Amino acid sequence: MKAVIMAGGEGTRLRPLTSTAPKPMLPVGNTPMLEHILELLKQHGFDEVVITVAFMANAIRTYFGDGSEFGIRISYANEDSPLGTAGSVGNCREQLDSTFLVISGDVLTDIDLSALLEFHKSRGAMATIGLKSMENPLEFGIVTTNDDQTVGRFLEKPAWGQVFSDTINTGIYVLEPEIFAYIPVGKALDFSQDVFPRLLEDSIPIHAMVCEGYWEDVGTLEAYLRAHHDLLSRKVELAVPGFMIDKGIYVGVGTDVHPSATLEGPLIIGDNCRIGADARILPYTVIGSNCRISKAAEIHHSVLHENVFVGEASLVRGTVVGRACDLRKSVHTEDGVVLGADCYVGDGAQLFAQVKVYPSKTVQSGATVLTSIVWESKGTRSVFSPAGVQGLANVDIGPELVLRLAMALGSTLKPGARITTSRDSSRAARVLKRAMMVGLNVVGVDVADLEVATIPALRFHVRNTSSKGGLAVGLDADDPESVIIRFIDENGVDFDEASQRKIERGLAREDFRKVLASEIGEIEFPAGNSEFYTQSLLEQSELALIRERNFKLVLDYGFGVSSHILPSVLSKIGGDILGINPFSSTKRMVEAEPASNIARLAELVITSRSELGVHIDPVGERLQVVDGRGKVLSGFEAQVLYCRLVAQANQHAQIAIPVGSPRATMAAIARFGGEAFFSKRGTAGLNEAAFPATGTRDLAAGIDGSFIFPGFLPGSDASAALVQLLSLLAITEHTLVEVVNEIDPIDIVSDSVVTPWESKGMVMRVLLETLNEADPLLIDGIYVARPNGWYLIVPDPVEPLTNIWAEFDDQADANELINNIRGRITEIVSSASSLRVS
Repeated sequence: MKAVIMAGGEGTRLRPLTSTAPKPMLPVGNTPMLEHILELLKQHGFDEVVITVAFMANAIRTYFGDGSEFGIRISYANEDSPLGTAGSVGNCREQLDSTFLVISGDVLTDIDLSALLEFHKSRGAMATIGLKSMENPLEFGIVTTNDDQTVGRFLEKPAWGQVFSDTINTGIYVLEPEIFAYIPVGKALDFSQDVFPRLLEDSIPIHAMVCEGYWEDVGTLEAYLRAHHDLLSRKVELAVPGFMIDKGIYVGVGTDVHPSATLEGPLIIGDNCRIGADARILPYTVIGSNCRISKAAEIHHSVLHENVFVGEASLVRGTVVGRACDLRKSVHTEDGVVLGADCYVGDGAQLFAQVKVYPSKTVQSGATVLTSIVWESKGTRSVFSPAGVQGLANVDIGPELVLRLAMALGSTLKPGARITTSRDSSRAARVLKRAMMVGLNVVGVDVADLEVATIPALRFHVRNTSSKGGLAVGLDADDPESVIIRFIDENGVDFDEASQRKIERGLAREDFRKVLASEIGEIEFPAGNSEFYTQSLLEQSELALIRERNFKLVLDYGFGVSSHILPSVLSKIGGDILGINPFSSTKRMVEAEPASNIARLAELVITSRSELGVHIDPVGERLQVVDGRGKVLSGFEAQVLYCRLVAQANQHAQIAIPVGSPRATMAAIARFGGEAFFSKRGTAGLNEAAFPATGTRDLAAGIDGSFIFPGFLPGSDASAALVQLLSLLAITEHTLVEVVNEIDPIDIVSDSVVTPWESKGMVMRVLLETLNEADPLLIDGIYVARPNGWYLIVPDPVEPLTNIWAEFDDQADANELINNIRGRITEIVSSASSLRVS
């Protein structure tokens, strides 16, 4: 038996879902609608099918092939221009030499096709139409029938005054080859408007049968959601993939559901999904394969296509989410929202009812979207963040992106140049680094692979060899589901914005160099870098004084990669050192609670009667310090500690600190005749200030445990900071407790105000014009120093926020000032929004 499936329509009413996929390929219950139709035909004995294709025909051909995987023979008829329903079938006439059935590929139905075929044969008809009784027939073509079950009249999409029947045309026909006499070759014709009326004019009866069973024309977004609702309600008898683990709850192969997650059926979850802790998957939800639903997210009455990521605490309700979309933390979507494929929705964004977002668009963090996004994104996504290329492993940053990034970088270098690479101990970093190395090699760049190494060790190798830069990949210490890729220039410094933009342009244009097979880059594994690093680091310290002091300390390696290099350093300085967590383990690092770890470190310092304790972060760049009493120093206090010791040990010391550092830091530097230089906030700004146009500073001290000693390395290095701390304590002949006791109290108040990206410039301009401050410092935001304190206003570089910090003699003054500035920002944002609306 033969059948024709019409699958050439564009499905314009289903956009944005059909912007990147043909309508028949949209999944219903995680299976393309066209596949459901094929299964129905197979159940009723059809073994040969012709599929008419036009819009995005290759997507259908690639998926179904010749039909051998589906147990049915499939051939294709291509339409170069629209031919209508009859013209499309007429285009297949050479393959249809006996009775055949015509059905649309974009309906959901379980109608008994065998009964319709039997009815057709019993009547000896040339044409038989399958009809269906509908409560609301206005959106369909109405067919009135005579007493002998022949068609009396066709009426396409009538008004209520024209409704004389509730039976509609399903578009399912059984036809004989003689019908082609009424379908001229290559002419655009419709069955109900052109061919069937001509048959009636020629007194050729058209038979009609009212069919039992389910039928839904999935022609609109509302109908698409309704079809899923009906499938889950079992109104239509179709196969549901997966295992039924409870009444109405279907879960696919390889899917992992956290024990604390809630599943309330009916629902379907596809293969290889991850449902996080406290997530709630509520009734009438369908989740496609390879989706990740994060902690405390809630999905209700929604359809998620494959490879979708939903962030922590997000609420998705009555929404269709296209393939490979990325919804971040605390996103809210309301009924009727539809996201096309490959959209990104930032943290805290809200999409109101009926909003449509077309494919590959970005919705900025914190945005409130009231209207559809068709042409422009509401905010742009840069590949680089202040920390480097950062994002969720295998969601934002996968091997494909990393490969192309490396190719973009390598294409900016001369063939035969060398790049140094390193990683942490995680599997994600291992996979991504391998992709990096391949990307560099294929554009003719050699790779020097340090394998597992700290970022400072990578900087050191780049700076002291002929490497033209470095790439390091590792997990984000603040979010173990995310990775960070660091781009280092040939001086060992993080890429500046100009270099980042150059890589982004190359990535966007895919302007990658092609080289011959003989010119593909090589990979080498340099030896001796750790030994050279250790020697150079110790040369920068007062090693004899450190040995003489014979320090007793507790060192927490934090399961990080510093355990590969720091023991060789410590073996040279002597003393009594108790090491804990002294090996690299991604699993242990991820499972560890930072607060518990630092509390344990403090306890060990006390019980072992050590002078100090130090915790080193997993990538070896930042540290936390604990004094002999078990007091854990804050980032601010650690900054004061280092600045005071460097200023005391170095006459006329020059020290760079980020704008917004506490007054205690500036007081400690001034006390010993040093000079403080403000830098931009963040690692890049601090590093830039450490290396002015002439000379170098003695220290660049951050407020997050990062310390740069420019005489050794152009970047924060926890190992160097530890050795320098011991050296400085030995030089100044102080104990750590003595220095900490002299630190002035620090009480910095902070707040953040939601500020849309498009309003940030206006906010800063109006504030600068209206604050009436005599001499604001504009290094990074607006910094104002007063006799009794200071305040700082900075637009957040990543989030739609304006950040405010203040430190005054009286905390009440700081709070009052912050509240005042918050109110001003809110007024400016409100005024800007009103102007945009008007």
